[in-house]
Amino acid sequence: MQLLIPESRIVFASFFIFGLLNNILYVVILSAAIDLVGSATPKATVLLADIIPSFTIKVMAPFFVGLISYRTRIWMLVGLSSFGMLVISLTSDESINAKIVGICMASLSSGLGEVTFLQLTHFYQREYSISGFSSGTGGAGLLGSFVFMLLTNMLGMKVWVVLLLFAVLPLGFLMAFYVMLPKARGGGGDEPGYEALDSLDERSDPSSNASFSSSQTVSLKGHVVSTIKNILPLIRPYMLPLCLVYVSEYIINQGISPTLLFPLDELPHWLFSSYRDIYVVYGFMYQLGVFVSRSSISFGIRIKRLYLLSVLQFANVVITVYQSVHDKPFSSVWLLLALIFYEGLLGGFSYVNTFMSVSEEVSKSKREFSMGCVGISDTFGILLAGCINWSLEPHLCSLQVNRGRDWCLNGGSA
Repeated sequence: MQLLIPESRIVFASFFIFGLLNNILYVVILSAAIDLVGSATPKATVLLADIIPSFTIKVMAPFFVGLISYRTRIWMLVGLSSFGMLVISLTSDESINAKIVGICMASLSSGLGEVTFLQLTHFYQREYSISGFSSGTGGAGLLGSFVFMLLTNMLGMKVWVVLLLFAVLPLGFLMAFYVMLPKARGGGGDEPGYEALDSLDERSDPSSNASFSSSQTVSLKGHVVSTIKNILPLIRPYMLPLCLVYVSEYIINQGISPTLLFPLDELPHWLFSSYRDIYVVYGFMYQLGVFVSRSSISFGIRIKRLYLLSVLQFANVVITVYQSVHDKPFSSVWLLLALIFYEGLLGGFSYVNTFMSVSEEVSKSKREFSMGCVGISDTFGILLAGCINWSLEPHLCSLQVNRGRDWCLNGGSA
């Protein structure tokens, strides 16, 4: 296969599969949030369970993940994500605590996977590895939300059956890593000589990151201090703007959108048979926007003003809060769906352009480490949004109930 297909395309395809499989369960779990905890429970419950373990492992990863081989990490991803989905799908609807445990396992896999694959891009040409991974994560959102909407909204399949089907997908990690992915290049993918992946697995790669030193003479305290010093320069140019974008968009997705409802008799019944379906369709439109913008690098679209994206996303928060409270400015669900699509575009643009900037601007010796660290910021933003949504969604819902609209309390039909 490698003789017939250019290596660059194989690298892109491999990282596309990594991104797709790593994020698709996260997307499906959020799409099923209203089914897992019910309409009366804040969807922040699922969001926090889906993000706190991921955030924790991303924060801890810079201190230890370089000591774990890539091969070992791949098997960890398969085990955590598949077993987590089995727990979510096979436990009863009343066993919310058990479902939360399953969600946490899938979240651990997602966090470890993002760190792993972003670091792995360091050993391949960034035009194909980063672009492929970013497009795959966007594709995960689109495919996951669409398939979930198709199987549940349109075909009427049981939610637990759909979740069980998704439990087999992580096996694709093994195919992409062991069968498809070419041998890695050393030094970021632009040096002529190949470096066998086996050699990457047997080391903590101290040449790529000073904080991952394997010298036994370096104390634990020195290791921690060195790691923190390497993280600090990344905060203002890369981590903060990405974090702000994610705070805004997940406030919209999990805190505001469950209250952006319209009378069911004004909506097409082939798509919206319950208020719960409106929430699912919002999720699909958001993921469609994310997929389009995360694939933009492949078409030569590049945005370097990262803070501008943060400002524009916050403006969306203001608009959607106003819509929830006053039912304005949108009188039709279709216009609101267009705004949700635009929200997804901004989030995807922020993600892919942040990591492209890191790859272009950070020195080669620190690039692998930096790619893994910057991934903390989007997860931290989602975590902050989850904490805000814990009280925001019930408050917005109560305001609607007080003016005679109790739809946000009713996940079923009117």
